[in-house]
Amino acid sequence: MKTTITVLGAGYVGLTTAALFAQLGCKVYVVEPNSNRLATIKSGKSFFYEDGLDTLIADGILKKHLIPTDSYSQSIPMSDIVFSCVGTPDHPDGSSNLTYVFTAAKQASELMKPGTIYVQKSTVPVGTGDIIIKETSIKKSQYISNPEFLREGTALIDTLWFDRVVCGGTSKKSLEAVINLYKELQAARNDIAKRARLNAPPNEGRYITTNLTSAELIKVTANAFLALKISFANSIAKLSDAVGADINEVMDAVGEDKRIGRAFLNAGRGYGGGCFPKDVSGLIMSGLDHGVDLGIMRAAQDLNNSMPSYVVERLKEKLGGSLTGKKIAVLGMAFKKGTSDTRKSPGIKIANLLDTFSASVHAYDPQAKEEAQADLRRGVTLHESHTNAITGCDAVIIATEWDEFSNIPAEYFAKHLSEGALIMDAVNIYTESSSLSDHNLAYMGIGR
Repeated sequence: MKTTITVLGAGYVGLTTAALFAQLGCKVYVVEPNSNRLATIKSGKSFFYEDGLDTLIADGILKKHLIPTDSYSQSIPMSDIVFSCVGTPDHPDGSSNLTYVFTAAKQASELMKPGTIYVQKSTVPVGTGDIIIKETSIKKSQYISNPEFLREGTALIDTLWFDRVVCGGTSKKSLEAVINLYKELQAARNDIAKRARLNAPPNEGRYITTNLTSAELIKVTANAFLALKISFANSIAKLSDAVGADINEVMDAVGEDKRIGRAFLNAGRGYGGGCFPKDVSGLIMSGLDHGVDLGIMRAAQDLNNSMPSYVVERLKEKLGGSLTGKKIAVLGMAFKKGTSDTRKSPGIKIANLLDTFSASVHAYDPQAKEEAQADLRRGVTLHESHTNAITGCDAVIIATEWDEFSNIPAEYFAKHLSEGALIMDAVNIYTESSSLSDHNLAYMGIGR
């Protein structure tokens, strides 16, 4: 008999998890309290952009394997496994707001049948599982910490072709039940990827079992380390700007060292999104709660927070010391390519900062239109195409690494921009920079 599953929360993690497990023929309830989001899911679509996800949602609903609902009582009592994927926004001081996590656990515990496994996929501070076990009727043997490691933009691929599945808990039976579910998913991944029109990467992941506390710490530590690498690259990029080095050449050579690796050493306008900023802040606060000062993470956080201003100040200097009245396009509002998520997006921060300097700001993103409109200042104009955004501009800032921005021909820029305009590549992806001078256009990257 197939496992019956409830997934609490239909965000990036929850909806991806639910849609994939439904592909196994499991009955999967996905609980989403927001009526607009729920209606979108019921129509067979996601309310955010993620490659291949709409196809799997529509297929799951058509086959009645995926059941969107707003009811705990009509889903949890029938389930063998409950996955908690609710949001964990941060408080102003950087600590994690666990209201949704604790509320979900309490409500679920009152409805779970004996033996149901409660799996925490939300990113939570160390010790959260112990609190839930203490304050609800969920037993230690029922509780599993199973942190997610998916990346927005490649969420399906990351779940199907994972580097590792981490499960922390005390019950061998519960751990095996969760791991077996992933093994079933792993066995079916080629068929699922074909259905969703995804390119399958060659990768065989590991299954790692730990105690509860270790599993909770693994996730935030992994994200914090990746954020640290980005901030390190950006600190060297600032030095490269000062001394005339090329950060790409520097990091290409540094990354050849197998002990270091090239991944996440790309300099640019800093990291954003719903994970790295929150997880770095949360780890810093967890350290303080336990009397440990994670100074290296505070330095990484401060450096990252400085990058949008660094981009704008370099642009200001290049344009003669003032941005007043300058017409500037910002290409890329999503925090990274492949997603419509604008949470803590550097592109949004840059556009809004330019507006405070009295520039005429014109923005564009291929996917994050509605999301960007909600985050941008009133003075920023959001366009439907990059052509409309750049027309007549004195400068263009490439703020997200969308493929469509990487190789815009120099003659195309020359046709639409003002004479002598500047292309500022804040993500160091533009491949046609050597041709710009032939068209009386200037180029400037970060650290190069």
